[in-house]
Amino acid sequence: MDYKDTQAALSTITYNKNEIEAQTENIYEAISIIAKRATQINSDLKKELVDKLDEFATYNDSLEEVFENKEQIEVSKFYERLPKPTAIAVEEWLNEKVYFRTPDAE
Repeated sequence: MDYKDTQAALSTITYNKNEIEAQTENIYEAISIIAKRATQINSDLKKELVDKLDEFATYNDSLEEVFENKEQIEVSKFYERLPKPTAIAVEEWLNEKVYFRTPDAE
C-alpha cells in the first residue's frame, strides 16, 4: 500500500470511541487490531527507508571522514514528515480498509 498518499492526521486528534468499536463491538479488540496493523505499517516503512538509504551508503573504514549527502537527508526528512503508523492504521480502520478475522470458538 502507498502510505505517502494517506489522509491520516499528522498530529494527535481525538477519535469517537463509538466509531472505533463499531466494527467489532469491542473497544479492546479494535485497539488490538489497530495496533497489529500499525506494527505492519511501521515495519514496511522502515524496510522501505533502509532500502532507500542503502543506495547512498559508502563503506569507509575511516572514522575521520563524514559525508553529508543532501539526497540522503531529503529522503530521511520525507519519511519523518509522514504520519505516524498508528495514525495511518486508525485511518484505515475507520475507512474499513483493514481485513481481520476471528477464529471460531468451536
